[in-house]
Amino acid sequence: MAEVDKTEKITINIGAIDLGQIDLLVDEGFYTNRTDFIRTAIRRQIESRATAVEQTMTRRTLTLGAQHYSREDLERLLAAGQSIEIRALGLVTIAEDVAPKLALATIGSVEVLGAFRAPKAVKAALAPRTV
Repeated sequence: MAEVDKTEKITINIGAIDLGQIDLLVDEGFYTNRTDFIRTAIRRQIESRATAVEQTMTRRTLTLGAQHYSREDLERLLAAGQSIEIRALGLVTIAEDVAPKLALATIGSVEVLGAFRAPKAVKAALAPRTV
């Protein structure tokens, strides 16, 4: 499965009455299961706020989608004497073969709304730079 296709697990607390209503809609065939209902509700809420999301992404200069940084990408930055500020809405991954020292030398800050996947040592090294 491609990294971008993976989902993140979240946990929510919901009242018994709301849960019962969801179960009723599932039983009546409106949704295949509770997860289908929750995903649909989340998508509809995001769609209803699409303009606000777009405006905020522009204001905060966030990149939408999936970004992957390989060791080679970061080595090129290092060789050029450059660094990056990672600001994303979606998924950001850093390759498993990236050393913490290389990440620190090339990544100035990390702000990810969504999922940030990187080797544990790299995440630990970047923690003070992560919003």
